[in-house]
Amino acid sequence: MARIMAIDYGSKRVGIAVTDPFQIIATGLTTIHSKDLIEFLKAYVLKEEVECIVVGEPKRLNNEPSDSARFIEPFVLHLKRTFPGIKVERMDERFTSKMAFQTMIDSGLKKKARQNKELVDEISATIILQSYMNKK
Repeated sequence: MARIMAIDYGSKRVGIAVTDPFQIIATGLTTIHSKDLIEFLKAYVLKEEVECIVVGEPKRLNNEPSDSARFIEPFVLHLKRTFPGIKVERMDERFTSKMAFQTMIDSGLKKKARQNKELVDEISATIILQSYMNKK
């Protein structure tokens, strides 16, 4: 089987998570600068088979797209054009940053470690991926 990848896209940083090849476990992979994302993905799919890329979909409580959606939509179109053989899906990402922060607290990370925004993005991507897998 191939992996499923999730992306928590931000204008500065991007959190990335992947499943194992059997699509059982979601694991944080890394956080990279958004300008380096496509090159990173190209290199990754050369090494690993990826069946689907799940991109977080930012929404407001009323189900309307949030302000950050205007940055993500062009990225999703670019992603589909760059990787036509890989399915691209969207997953609601409401509250993932808050859930990631709470996960860091629950796991006993000290306050200084919880200020690491890269770690928050990576955990958020993992939560998006796990939500997608639960839905599937």
